[in-house]
Amino acid sequence: MDQTSEDDVSLKSGGKTQASGGALPGMLQTLRRSMRAAEKSPLASEGKGSKVMTDEASDSRPPPSPSLSVGSPLASPLKNIGGLFSRKEEDENEDPQKGKSLTRSKTDPNMAGFRDSFLKRGASIRRSLKFGNKKDKAFRQESLVSVSEVPLEERKEQKEEEEIEEAYTLPELPHTPLSVMQINKLIEMELLEEAHLNLLALRQEFQRERCDEASPMELSKKEKDLNLLYGELRNKLNAIVRNSNSCPSINKAMLVPVARIIQEEERRAAEPGGLASSWMEAWREAVGEGVKLKVASVHLERQEQSVSWLAVHLGLLGKAILEDLQGVKRELRWSYPPSFQVFSAYVRSYHRVAGRHVETLGRQTTELKDLHALLDWIIHRYKSERIMGSLSLQPEMMGESAQLMLEDELLTQLRDRFCCRVKEDLRSSLDRVIALEHEDVWRDSRSPEEEDDLFNAPFHMDIWTTVKGSVKNSRLINAQLEQSVTSCCLQELSEFPKRFEAEFQRHCSTLRPKPLWTEYQITYINSFSALQQHMDSYRDACPDQLDGFRREVLGLIGRLTQVLEDQFKDDVKPFLRRMMTRKWLTNDEDFGHLHRRTELLSQHCARMRPPHNQHLVGRLHYHVVREYVGQLMKNNYSCKNRKHEKAAMKMRLQCRELSNLFENMKSSLEWLYEVGDDLSEVLVQKNQTDIKNHLQPLLEHYPDFSRKHLAAVLAFRGLLRGRERQLILQRHAELKKKVGVAGDRSQVLFSDMQVTVNTDCLSNLPTSCLRMLLPDH
Repeated sequence: MDQTSEDDVSLKSGGKTQASGGALPGMLQTLRRSMRAAEKSPLASEGKGSKVMTDEASDSRPPPSPSLSVGSPLASPLKNIGGLFSRKEEDENEDPQKGKSLTRSKTDPNMAGFRDSFLKRGASIRRSLKFGNKKDKAFRQESLVSVSEVPLEERKEQKEEEEIEEAYTLPELPHTPLSVMQINKLIEMELLEEAHLNLLALRQEFQRERCDEASPMELSKKEKDLNLLYGELRNKLNAIVRNSNSCPSINKAMLVPVARIIQEEERRAAEPGGLASSWMEAWREAVGEGVKLKVASVHLERQEQSVSWLAVHLGLLGKAILEDLQGVKRELRWSYPPSFQVFSAYVRSYHRVAGRHVETLGRQTTELKDLHALLDWIIHRYKSERIMGSLSLQPEMMGESAQLMLEDELLTQLRDRFCCRVKEDLRSSLDRVIALEHEDVWRDSRSPEEEDDLFNAPFHMDIWTTVKGSVKNSRLINAQLEQSVTSCCLQELSEFPKRFEAEFQRHCSTLRPKPLWTEYQITYINSFSALQQHMDSYRDACPDQLDGFRREVLGLIGRLTQVLEDQFKDDVKPFLRRMMTRKWLTNDEDFGHLHRRTELLSQHCARMRPPHNQHLVGRLHYHVVREYVGQLMKNNYSCKNRKHEKAAMKMRLQCRELSNLFENMKSSLEWLYEVGDDLSEVLVQKNQTDIKNHLQPLLEHYPDFSRKHLAAVLAFRGLLRGRERQLILQRHAELKKKVGVAGDRSQVLFSDMQVTVNTDCLSNLPTSCLRMLLPDH
């Protein structure tokens, strides 16, 4: 009771007690009772929330440390000292053996000095604390009772909302600091407040001796000791900060003295004896090192172990970052004063550390899917609601950037590598297309597939699907990458037609039978035409690259079409050469071959995709008509003895058969259908005089029908000379002047026919000589 009254007196007097006499033992007894009461209090055990503190415990409850916030007595230096003494007393009372060991330890002069320093500092530390009056005690006692009745979850929420105050009061420094070994021991034991107070006292000694111009050797030695101790202290602080986000519940109590030490050292930065570098900057580096350890601890498989190694790792990394920042917001930041801006420091550290981490991953990434996953994580996922944009981090993230800190050229390099990889993969796919076509079709001379009655090679769908997939995946990243990928795909496709054509010709140059070769030609005309139509959807994105691809495709289609055209011309050439001859007049064999070849062409063109089929049909229609009629201009045969009537009838019938074939093939050259009838009308006339009356339809339909062509037709008719022939030629000249101007100049047929023999023997005579031959002259 005496001890208790002494303590009460000391409290009433504002904590100003003498360090000698009975005050110190009384204070220590009070501290011991406070520790025991705290151990038995409801706050010390979460499971005993219904217990109420005793009067003795509540009256002797130690006041809060001035260097800490209210509610964190475990971090108080006085608490540590009180706990040390209470543990000594309990050990002496409970275990005699332990008491003996403590007695033996007192023989150690270092430990004795260590103990004495605690005893001497008790009063000064107590004076540095700010006690309240009895009303404050009663209020705190009621608060403890009411808090004990609150559920655990609500107490945790209340605890999270507590914030360490910015201001603090430094306890009184010891007059005589502990030895270097003792201070170092305190640092090792993580008694940071006691170690720092003694270190400051040692620093003050150094400053006084420096001002008193003490021995340079002693000053140098003490400065070296200070540097070593400060280095150890900073290393210890850095280790605690570095590991604080890994074990926040364990390290949380240690962070309060850490923060106060950093504040005090920043305040004393200009004073001699300390470290030159900034303590706050060292704290930020320690935070970054802790973040680096957290990022490095995320599981990462090797590429050969898992196909999805990078996607899985990035998912785990995002989860770890979010959970860590949630822990910082929920627990860690409340262990620091507001000026530390703990949450911002961790966010910025993650921006920097995660940025360096993805840069390292980018150098290891080669596959397209991995590059896509990395770009997607950097551009979208990191700042999305899954990580930095999470609602659980609000509102703290509202004033923070959500972007990774990356090298300036990293995204550009990743995009370029992504495009190059797309291009390489597309080239491999196109090479595989050619290889499969050889394996499935060319090698075994298989007939091509048909789809909707058209010859078809399905590789155009495979290519389009590949390109569309690459463009679609790049669109998920951003529009810039989409355009770059589209451009790369079109550039690579521009080289494909020629490569395909070269392989096709190499494998199929000796292909038999010939009709199969024709089917292949039509098949690839159709397939590349379809591929071009697929790619036309990218005109708005990459017009220049698309035009280059279209030129290459149209060039290939034109060459394949020309092969078909030349092949048909070669097939029908011998039959057309024997038209308008004696054999032709009496035998239909050659025309039958021509008819069958044209029918086969019709069947092939029916399986060709428009508009290429109409283009080919029109060119071959023109060729057949020109070569058939052109035989009249070669003077191979002259119809005499009324054979011209039979020739005219035969020409009319055969031209109609050819016209029907090309009409079924939907030829667009309808103006060629009249040539057989017009020429037959000229040839069939019995009276030579009537010929000049049937020239006008021929000239109207074909304005390029010239005098020499008419002379060749008359020679085939058997009219080589004479007055009637000249009258017919004269009538042609008159009609030419009238009809020639109004005729359609686009319908050119006879201009392309070469007259091999000049059958007009009087064509070079002057007009005056021709008049002499007229009967009226």
